[in-house]
Amino acid sequence: LQAMSDNESDNEEDWLALRPQEPSPSQCCGSGCKPCIYDVYEKELAQWERAKAMQDKSLLMGKKEQSNNSELNPDTFTAFSVSSVEQLTEDTYQYKFELPGNSSLRLSLGQHIVLRGVVNGLEIQRAYTPISPRNAEGYFEVLIKCYEAGLMSQYIKTWKRGDVVFWRGPFGGFPYQPNKHGELLMLASGTGLAPMIPILHSITEDEEDETFVTLVGCFPTFDKIYLKPLLQDLARYWNIRIFYVLSQETSLEKLPWSYQENTYTGRLNEDLMKTIINSCRRKPFVLICGSSAFSEDMSRYLKAAGIEENSCFVF
Repeated sequence: LQAMSDNESDNEEDWLALRPQEPSPSQCCGSGCKPCIYDVYEKELAQWERAKAMQDKSLLMGKKEQSNNSELNPDTFTAFSVSSVEQLTEDTYQYKFELPGNSSLRLSLGQHIVLRGVVNGLEIQRAYTPISPRNAEGYFEVLIKCYEAGLMSQYIKTWKRGDVVFWRGPFGGFPYQPNKHGELLMLASGTGLAPMIPILHSITEDEEDETFVTLVGCFPTFDKIYLKPLLQDLARYWNIRIFYVLSQETSLEKLPWSYQENTYTGRLNEDLMKTIINSCRRKPFVLICGSSAFSEDMSRYLKAAGIEENSCFVF
């Protein structure tokens, strides 16, 4: 009898070892993903409880923490290999990841994916938006700003070519339709530029799409503007205008002449917002991406300029 209860306790320990771990708050990226890491946990816990009740471990075989088949999936993390690391500014990097063969991530416009990192034994997750064109084959690219004290940043800064990184998704996105809006006004602060880039690519690559775009990029200084060559190329299209608002620059004189005409110094405030909206060729639909404080400020200025909430989308 004693032996039997030993077996039972061993068995109980086996089951406890298989029990899914509840995520810590740091693992949730806070972007409203569906399924969220907590949804995945609830599903796996229910699966574990069912298997335990039936004493059948084979019921857990379908549980996959991660996959190596390089197919992006919202429920499980998939391994992708870093193919290049490019430093854009002192704290911002562009990372390129390999996709097998000529496959593509097939994201909808502005969708984000969630990165998993482990720092000091703590698992963390953050959301990032790929900036590569939707139809990019064999690779995808992500723009990431690293923060001095950021946990995920500590992990990201260690990446080098050939490292394997785990992503899941896609989530979110802006339901863009060609020619649905006369003009898009894009308000982006720093890496908030990321979800705007695929939408800009989509508009410039579609000859039938005659949507006007006014992109306003907010950065501290001229040196901290990301992706200058790409933005300069996009600004050459007849229907794309790009303005820069540089909060820490005091004079435009030191800027290259090609930037002086479309750059403002100081902050994007209510008056400047009205000026930009009045210069739009049609009443704009507004896309906003940046910190929560930036989004709140922009929403307030837009309201003062007569733009209704139903004419805005916040990433």
